[in-house]
Amino acid sequence: MSQQMHWKNILKIKDFQNLSFSTFLHWMGFGMEHVALGWLVVEMTDSPFMVGVAMAIRMLPMFLFGVFSGFFADNFDRRIMLRLVTFISGTIPIFLGFLLIIDQVNIIILLVFYMFSGTAFAFILTLRQTYIYDVVGESGVVTGLSLLQIFSQFGGIFGSFLSGWLIQEFNVGTQYIAIGLFSFGSFLILLNVRTPGEFRGDQSDSFIDSMTNYFKLLKNHSILITLMILVSMSEIFGFTHMTLVPVFSKDVLYLGAFGLGVLTSIRQLGGFAGLVALTVFQSYKFKGLLVLLITTIFGLTQIAAYFSSSFISFAIILFLINASAMSADTLFKSLMQVSVPNKDRGTAMGSWVLSIGTAPLGHLGLGAIADMRGAKFGFLFNGVILFGTGLISLTLLKNVKKIVL
Repeated sequence: MSQQMHWKNILKIKDFQNLSFSTFLHWMGFGMEHVALGWLVVEMTDSPFMVGVAMAIRMLPMFLFGVFSGFFADNFDRRIMLRLVTFISGTIPIFLGFLLIIDQVNIIILLVFYMFSGTAFAFILTLRQTYIYDVVGESGVVTGLSLLQIFSQFGGIFGSFLSGWLIQEFNVGTQYIAIGLFSFGSFLILLNVRTPGEFRGDQSDSFIDSMTNYFKLLKNHSILITLMILVSMSEIFGFTHMTLVPVFSKDVLYLGAFGLGVLTSIRQLGGFAGLVALTVFQSYKFKGLLVLLITTIFGLTQIAAYFSSSFISFAIILFLINASAMSADTLFKSLMQVSVPNKDRGTAMGSWVLSIGTAPLGHLGLGAIADMRGAKFGFLFNGVILFGTGLISLTLLKNVKKIVL
């Protein structure tokens, strides 16, 4: 295990500063889009199941293009590719915003937009998570990812607050244009990042060869498969709680757009707290054991949501849910990168994106459950399964518990 770089030293790296500010702006837009997605679909369809469908379609590209995005990250300059995809991601919401303003959007057009938006997001996730390793190195990857996620959560907090206000005071079309402008701002800051993104260069493989090597990588590093399964379980029965938040907000707490924005901000604040806690525990070397403990707690917090019926209690629980979610997510990404050779880190992050791309199964199932039994039961269902996953993993997965970082 290498000596861990202190977070203060990481924050002094100029390229890390630029990457963090770029991430902050991008996640301001993401926080706004998350509120708008749930609110817009509920307003158009009044169906929890359709909220699940919209969330699923937005996540589907991560499953479809997860490995492909890893191929790009390993075979092209990550810095340049990150700039390109970030710019493209800004054009999509601006186009939708104009369509919303002139009232030319139906649910089909909206779902097509989410497919394109999700595709851009899948590539951005892989490229950014891999590029951070280039900027801070192996000794700073866990703390670097945690700090980057903190900037993400801050962006999401401000974006969520701004979103509820924009919808209430103006309209959702104006908000989508603002989302695009934040992405363009993120792109402009990326132009100042100087660290080259490592890639295979003249030794680059074709996509077919990369797929062949990918299966060899999984065969030779079976721990990666185990981590992928754990990430998928966390996504399907953990992160899909996002489908329930707008439904719970409207049907249980009787909140409007601004109230949903406040709840989403509190959720993002919980993620920030979880990431800060992770940096505090950076010296704890058994990160594999830690991620399994957090996964178990993640399940418990969702079970607690079943018993909530007031704004205050649900806000506190939502805070704890996302604290668990974001800290587990960061640890999984870090463990997957260090479990493979340096030249395959992009592929490892593509595997992570592929794993979180299984979330549509959870969004669709949870949307159907919420339609039949309500949002509260959806939280209980997810929580019991994820809690059980954590307990079983703590008992059986000795290879994961032994991972040190």
